[in-house]
Amino acid sequence: MVERSEYNVGENRVVTRSRFDDSRHYTEQSRVEATTGNTHLGGEDIDNRMVNYFVEEIKRKHKVDISDNPRALRRLRTACERAKRTLSFAITSNVEIDALFQGIDFYSSMSRAKFEEMNLELFQECMETVKRCLTDAEIKKSSVHDVVLVGGSSRIPKDLCKSINPDQAVAYGAAVQAALLSKGIKNVPDLVLLDVTPLSLGTDVFGDIMSVMIPRNTTIPVKRTRVQKTVDDNQSFVHINVYEGERTRASDNNLLGFFTLGGFPRAPSGHPFDVTFVIDENGILSVSAEEKTGRMIIKNRLSTKEIGRMIQEADIYKVEDENFLRKGKAKNGLDDCIYKIRNALKKEYINSTICSKENEEIWSAINRATELLDEKNEQDDIIVFEDYLKKLESMLERL
Repeated sequence: MVERSEYNVGENRVVTRSRFDDSRHYTEQSRVEATTGNTHLGGEDIDNRMVNYFVEEIKRKHKVDISDNPRALRRLRTACERAKRTLSFAITSNVEIDALFQGIDFYSSMSRAKFEEMNLELFQECMETVKRCLTDAEIKKSSVHDVVLVGGSSRIPKDLCKSINPDQAVAYGAAVQAALLSKGIKNVPDLVLLDVTPLSLGTDVFGDIMSVMIPRNTTIPVKRTRVQKTVDDNQSFVHINVYEGERTRASDNNLLGFFTLGGFPRAPSGHPFDVTFVIDENGILSVSAEEKTGRMIIKNRLSTKEIGRMIQEADIYKVEDENFLRKGKAKNGLDDCIYKIRNALKKEYINSTICSKENEEIWSAINRATELLDEKNEQDDIIVFEDYLKKLESMLERL
């Protein structure tokens, strides 16, 4: 519900809104820079609060309960929807329903102040969604030129940006896209829409940590390649799991698929291999690796509702994920130190300079660190891992 600002052709920024989903666009060549939404918030939630308010009022005034009567509730909801639209420009709105239930004529009213108080929590959630969209796009509110409402929001009688008919917006866009793809239709508007990825994409690395290849809100089509390394000596193959989501722990995200990459030569741990993610203009993700033994194409992705749920979960578990990442880094550091110290002790010129007491101390520390890295060990906290990492790093420096 916004006042219309003058729309200028050229380099404009536009926010579109539908069921409290926000997309931030950059126009001249249209590019989606960020997409954010709350799948649990819409105009129906506002209607529900109004309906519940008047159901309670009817109980007080007429001593009857209409909550189990579908016909009465349907008529009340229709009246509430009309009142909601009226309150966008008037300070009060009347709700009048003849013979609502058991011959009762129901007459009441609602002020804009009461309406806003009743739905304040929902409005705040709505604004948080908008703020998150602007944050993801890395722009200020002052940089937005127009707001385009799509869907039920367009029914609110405000002076809106009406260059797009809300009932035809999706159909028009689909028709233009079909014309552009067919390349055989003349007089097609010179438009380019650059979409973005709704969730981050990546693989799991040692310690079940999500290694993001393509961050959320990256413009597509896109191609990203990253060097990954083996974790064991003489490792002949690796399993590559592909995830999408915003959680730090890979297994908390959505597993899209997996494949095995083989054919590695016998080599110490740390042997490099390339993993490449490609998303085409249709949003289809292809994942491949340098050794050419594994490749997959992923077409079936998450629904908009599931994407919204995963983004909300990432916000809820942010602190937990940060702690998991911190612990994962300490574990990886410990594993690396153990490997380097063991290799150093195999060298005769180093081993000969260490006294038996120091040698016993080093191996005791290695054994304790190995116990900490046991997959079944979930009890020790982050500080224990970080303290042992510092201890092993100090020993490694002395060697």
